[in-house]
Amino acid sequence: MTCPRCGVEMVERDLGQATVAQCPEGHGVFLSRADLGQLVEAENDWHRNAGQHTAPLPRITADMTAPPSTGKVSRAWVETLFG
Repeated sequence: MTCPRCGVEMVERDLGQATVAQCPEGHGVFLSRADLGQLVEAENDWHRNAGQHTAPLPRITADMTAPPSTGKVSRAWVETLFG
């Protein structure tokens, strides 16, 4: 595939299960509707699960010997009401 703007051969990259063609001159990316759907689903999955797998980083101090406890991680928002 060539870039419709500059005619340079596009570089294909695999992003998860999707394949994206990217112009090496920076004129954009091109992908099929199915590949766009794959990227949208991957983004939605990440946001849906981000709260369960992330925790704030502890503040680092000079006298710190071990990171402070982050406490119990809740599995759901409702669990925070009764914890």
